[in-house]
Amino acid sequence: MQKPKPTAGMHHVALFVKQFDACAHFYTELLGMKIEWQPDENNLYLTSGNDNLALHRAPDDFVPDKYQHLDHIGFFLDERDEVDAWFEYLKNQSVTIKALPKDHRDGTRSFYCADPDGNVVQLIFYPALRR
Repeated sequence: MQKPKPTAGMHHVALFVKQFDACAHFYTELLGMKIEWQPDENNLYLTSGNDNLALHRAPDDFVPDKYQHLDHIGFFLDERDEVDAWFEYLKNQSVTIKALPKDHRDGTRSFYCADPDGNVVQLIFYPALRR
């Protein structure tokens, strides 16, 4: 199988935060990011126009030994069908798949895998930030 073309870069970071409201204030009011989507009171997706920062409310039992602050690293893809091409390619390279490709309510399509150290990586087509 041929390797797909390179990703469009890393423009997405997702964090578990214990001080959810304070972090939301920091990123929006202090740094000027805009709220792109808030599906519920525990998740907030922010952007400064060419990126995406996801804040996820840390579970009540959050401790560094059980969870990491970094939920996952996201790499954007330029086209929806590249999600499936990358999924097949990485699966064939024996990369650990954490979640199969799927469409999300906000029009994105993505899947999750793990790097060799166990960090979760999302490959995502994000039409709102399409180049």
